[in-house]
Amino acid sequence: MVVIGAGFGGLAAVAELARGGIQATLVDRHQYTTFQPLLYQVATGGLNLEDVALPVRTLLRRMRPAQFVQGRAVEVNWDRHTVGLEAGTTLGFDHLVLATGAATNFFGVEGAAQHALPLYTLSDAARLRTRLISHLELAAATKASSPRLRMVVIGGGATGVETAGALAELRDLLVGRDYPELDRSDITLELLERAPQLLSAFHPTLSQYARKELERHRVVVRTDCRVQAVRDGEILASDTGPLPYDLLVWAAGVAVPDEPAYRGLARTPSGRLAVTLTLQPLEHPEAFAIGDLAGASSGLGAELPQLAQPAIQAGRHVARQLVRISAGLPAQSFPYHDPGTMATIGRRSAVAQLRAGIRLTGTIAWMAWLGLHLVELLGGRNRLSVLLNWTWRYLAWRRPGLIPGPEAESDP
Repeated sequence: MVVIGAGFGGLAAVAELARGGIQATLVDRHQYTTFQPLLYQVATGGLNLEDVALPVRTLLRRMRPAQFVQGRAVEVNWDRHTVGLEAGTTLGFDHLVLATGAATNFFGVEGAAQHALPLYTLSDAARLRTRLISHLELAAATKASSPRLRMVVIGGGATGVETAGALAELRDLLVGRDYPELDRSDITLELLERAPQLLSAFHPTLSQYARKELERHRVVVRTDCRVQAVRDGEILASDTGPLPYDLLVWAAGVAVPDEPAYRGLARTPSGRLAVTLTLQPLEHPEAFAIGDLAGASSGLGAELPQLAQPAIQAGRHVARQLVRISAGLPAQSFPYHDPGTMATIGRRSAVAQLRAGIRLTGTIAWMAWLGLHLVELLGGRNRLSVLLNWTWRYLAWRRPGLIPGPEAESDP
């Protein structure tokens, strides 16, 4: 049994397989796993890199007899049932679980990949934080007229809204305290979204609340704004002339990369792997695909969102099906149970869309968001560290001074 990908889905599958007494080999190009929902807080200095990452081998202590192999899968030989790794290692499998996740989607926008900063991996967060500090220091040393620093976030989904809110909070708390050379008017912040509203997956009332909260923190929100091209220091958009920027964050969505491990497999119109109701690729019933990678459908026919919960539930479901298959039973369809979704805008400001049509805003939604992320965060040390950080920031209403993270190179 080989599971490729140590994200939410892959780890959930391995944990469930361990409970069923089935040994699995987990493969990932990194020796750590990342809690992606909090990457924006790492990027804006609210959390440390170590708070949202945990070594895979540490997690596997509780998932015996699972094994871990670090490496990038570059080939799947479906006839021989083998996975080839970049380093030359070959792993055999009877069943294969594909859970490699997705990558930043630049939607074919000219220049976006060259000039915009994505926020999908731990190295992305470290790079963005380092770049943010560099721009703040440059702005503090600049004597030109305002604005001295122009920040733009592209993408009005949960990641974009949360990142814009965190940047606005950072500006409000650090300027004047750590950067006495700057005034708040020296730093502008804009959020661009091509859809008619922010948080398009949420109810319109929650979208409107999020927009008002961002605007209250002096974020300029532009909806129905389609980015056509990105140049060095300039954005070309559909509803405005050239828009200048100094720091550009790309949070517009994710896509399935063209990894060698699953080339040739059928895709859905959105580019995700086409799977059956049991989450098996159309061409290979000996495999399963889960998480951001898989084009699994909800009961209404739409593809499941590329979020943590669909991946976790799919990982557990696939593991249970593998136990059934080993007992000679057929695989069952995947029943997704939507627990709802949340997004935070800042201190005591968030939106939550839960089951049975329950919609929350403000402090209660923010508290629910805090509690959910603490529960889902991997590792007791990480939970304690994040809890202490959040508690201090809430009680003192201060942010720690920014320290650059290591300028990690691009992921392979």
